[in-house]
Amino acid sequence: MKRPQGLIYALEETPPPLLTALTGVQHVGLIAINLVYPLLVFRLGGMPPSVIAELLAMGMVVLAIATFLQARRVGALGSGFMCPATFTATYLGPSLLAVKTGGLSLLFGMTLFAGLLEAALAGFLHRLRAIFPTEVSGLVIFMIGVTAGIAGLRSMLGGQAQTVLHEEWWVAGFTLCAMIAFNVWGKGIARMLCALIGLVAGYVMAATLGLLSTAQLSTVLDAAWIALPRFANSTWSFDVGLVAAFAIVSIAAAMKAVGTIAVCQRMNDADWVRPDMRNATRGVLADGTGTAIAGAMGAVGISTATPSVGLASATGVASRRVAYAVGGIFLLLGFMPKITALLAIMPRSVMVAALMFSVCFIIINGLQVMALRLLDVRRTLVIGLAIVAGVAIEAFPVIAETAPNALLPVVGSALVFSTMIALVLNLLFRLGVRKTVWLAIERTAIDTRAVEDFLHAQGATWGARPEVITRAIFGVNQLIEAVAENCWRNGPLVLQASFDEFNLDLRLAYEGEALEFPDRRPTDQEIIETEEGGRRLAGFMLRHNADRIRSEVKEGRAQVLFHFDH
Repeated sequence: MKRPQGLIYALEETPPPLLTALTGVQHVGLIAINLVYPLLVFRLGGMPPSVIAELLAMGMVVLAIATFLQARRVGALGSGFMCPATFTATYLGPSLLAVKTGGLSLLFGMTLFAGLLEAALAGFLHRLRAIFPTEVSGLVIFMIGVTAGIAGLRSMLGGQAQTVLHEEWWVAGFTLCAMIAFNVWGKGIARMLCALIGLVAGYVMAATLGLLSTAQLSTVLDAAWIALPRFANSTWSFDVGLVAAFAIVSIAAAMKAVGTIAVCQRMNDADWVRPDMRNATRGVLADGTGTAIAGAMGAVGISTATPSVGLASATGVASRRVAYAVGGIFLLLGFMPKITALLAIMPRSVMVAALMFSVCFIIINGLQVMALRLLDVRRTLVIGLAIVAGVAIEAFPVIAETAPNALLPVVGSALVFSTMIALVLNLLFRLGVRKTVWLAIERTAIDTRAVEDFLHAQGATWGARPEVITRAIFGVNQLIEAVAENCWRNGPLVLQASFDEFNLDLRLAYEGEALEFPDRRPTDQEIIETEEGGRRLAGFMLRHNADRIRSEVKEGRAQVLFHFDH
């Protein structure tokens, strides 16, 4: 890897011990906001504060193990990057369904299953892209944010929730405003730790207004400062009816891990062009193993901490040693019951405010991922109908309440239902879509706009990335102009375009001489004095537009092949 200029400490470099420790604290503070996800699951599962504190302590140990696995490269596990683990909203919907259906044993059993499935899928990531395209991945991220936000709001506003006090509204508003203020107007560490600062401010205000009861405070005061984490669950169970729900979110977690690791690769390599799928496979394998360990040890599903990777990029400290520091801090927190007990009594107003803050970024991230692809009518219908279906499940709980038991695992979760709708429609609408198309261009009627419209329309039908189509349009039009001036003699030029989710191949065939694509730019003298110099210049410029390019002569026709990695 070539070291980027923006990095202060690259992957293999060692920052000073104090800086490593302080940077690790920043990452832990950023990740701490995601503790609201297991907290929400355990709360809605009816667990008492003492049990929740034990579960959170074990969760800290799980995060430490998963962080070490990702950074250390143990056997076939781990990407080797500074990519900590975190609890995630991805598993929130199915986890809530599992804990309500079968308690902790079913929750942990299904989490173990999901982790093993993600690890098994690591070697099949390329094949998954065909049935799980980018826009569907974006839809999953979007629905994760929507369902997490609604789940939090239901803890305050749901039909079975206790009446919301005026003081709770004030605390929720104050907490959210504090997080927003430090995030938008804060600088340096204050901005990086905006979520943690907001949580602390919310706790203080809740205690001041009497929202923390004496019994809750006693739970914290009675907890020891140092103690071994205790395993709060001794059984695991499995429910075939929940397989679809946890399978879908395990695929979503794998896709998220690929994206996060790609960011790590790009951040650490100035020459980065596309994801290294071998490295990504190792990372997904570590991610799935971490979730399997979470299920085995008594925690909810985990995933890669994308905001933490973003923080590393912003600070320029991408050293692997920081990941070790993050894992070490998590491990220490697992042995500090007083801290986990304090988290276990988090007021619901503070928890909901933290959820609202975090899901904003998740929802927008999902929209941005969906916008990475050109969308035609088919793909618009896939995304639009899936969103409507998921929102309907959340808006009208009666759908799940009146559904047959066999369908409950699917319609009981808006995330699962919307994803299923998207996958089915995507497979249905793929029928009739040709992977190879042709366009004939007459030498006497060259129309660059027709080429642009043709490739844009096909790119939208295929769901290609806009930047790839833009490069293809530029390359084709430049080639047509070059061969028309120098090589093209008679008959039409035929453009053949093929797409298979991973590659965009353009083949242009015409009667005439083959165009050269030299590695070296011709000299100014060659360009001015010879006709061949101008032709070689055009070939040299085109060579650097595509990922691969070659020319050949077959059956008396010159052919040029552009290849674009997708």
